[in-house]
Amino acid sequence: APLPAILTTDLRLNVPRYASLPNIMKAKKKPLVKMTVADLGVDIKPRLQTLKIAEPPKRQGGKLVESVDELVDKLKNEAKVL
Repeated sequence: APLPAILTTDLRLNVPRYASLPNIMKAKKKPLVKMTVADLGVDIKPRLQTLKIAEPPKRQGGKLVESVDELVDKLKNEAKVL
C-alpha cells in the first residue's frame, strides 16, 4: 500500500476460528495438490551474507559506594546521568 496508510484491526484478531464438522468433511474430499518451488517460480537462494561474528566485550564489575552522596557524585561525574 502506498504511504501514508491506515490499518485497523478488530478485537477478535487473535481469536481462532474453529472449523465445523461439515467443513472438515468437505476438506477431506478435496484433492491435495503438491507443488514444487519451480512450479511457483520462486527463487529460494539465500540473500543474507554473514560478514563478521564477534563476541560482545566482557562487562566490567560494579563498584560499591559507601554513601548516597558518593553515589550521586559518581552518577553526576562518571556516568553523566544527572
